[in-house]
Amino acid sequence: METSISNKDKKTFVRWFLKRFDLKRRECVWILNYIIGDDDLLSQVHFVEDAHYCPRALVISTTESSGIPFRFYKGNIMTADPEKSFHDLRMNNEKAIYIQLNFPKQPPAEQYLAVLEENPFIPSYMQISSEDKQVAQKMLSKSVYEFQHSNLLQQIDAALDAGNKDKFLELTALLNDLEAETAQ
Repeated sequence: METSISNKDKKTFVRWFLKRFDLKRRECVWILNYIIGDDDLLSQVHFVEDAHYCPRALVISTTESSGIPFRFYKGNIMTADPEKSFHDLRMNNEKAIYIQLNFPKQPPAEQYLAVLEENPFIPSYMQISSEDKQVAQKMLSKSVYEFQHSNLLQQIDAALDAGNKDKFLELTALLNDLEAETAQ
């Protein structure tokens, strides 16, 4: 899997992550520090969601998350032993490793978004089709339009009730612009 995310960006993110969050397992701090100290291994790291679908993956959780403290997946084998994963990382630093970090992501931090990649191993039934994305985008656009339209109408009514002609003209111009944008 080709990646456009540099080792520098990954190191910056992991350092940011380790400074801000406490992990449920202290061994995970050692693992992450080991990963950023080995450029060959770091070039094989991919930060993804739903890593348990990947052939070789780590799941690490912060104390603020409800996720499992630690899991290592390799093929059909799963373990909660960080030492086994550390041994595998050292022995197989040329193989791709997918890492899922469970931490508060609302709103998502730009540092996280800078390194997050799409998980290529998510089953197709869980993926969103392009048609579904288009339908969702249309629904979102319509919802935003309806909210803005309704809000402007309420503000226009309030301006009329207050006898504020300048505000009324300003708001009706905004309403006309909004309706013109939607008509296109």
